[in-house]
Amino acid sequence: MNPNNDLTHFDPNGNARMVDVGSKAPTERIAVARAQVRMNRETADLIQQKAVHKGDVLQVARVAGIMAAKRTDELIPLCHSLNLSSTEIEFEFVDSNLLQITTRVKTTGPTGVEMEALVAASAAALTVYDMCKSVDRLMAIREIVLLEKRGGKSGTWLREAIT
Repeated sequence: MNPNNDLTHFDPNGNARMVDVGSKAPTERIAVARAQVRMNRETADLIQQKAVHKGDVLQVARVAGIMAAKRTDELIPLCHSLNLSSTEIEFEFVDSNLLQITTRVKTTGPTGVEMEALVAASAAALTVYDMCKSVDRLMAIREIVLLEKRGGKSGTWLREAIT
């Protein structure tokens, strides 16, 4: 939370604005986010066996997540355009029918990459849904959360430290 308890995306008159980060020193910024996709066990098996007729679901979802992270400023109003250093996306079935998607985005700049990590996780999850919807309309995307952010004036924040 902002220490001044104000919303920085609004000027004193209440007008929306992009925050001026021009005077902030560039630092290494890292953000980690997660999304989960619950599905039928049969769908999970198809994904893991690379037997979904549309192709390798996880590889396509990885590319979608990376592409989305790079274009976050076009999707979320008032986000800054960032030159990302890296975007990594990992998939793990943490249960027989629960896919966990973890994204890690990094840059060196004057503002953080939390939105890029969250957008990457969201796009990857939506791509899994899109590629598998013909076999499982009951899939559910859930718990899209920021897990960690590092860098900048506010330093490190970890979700696990507060939950």
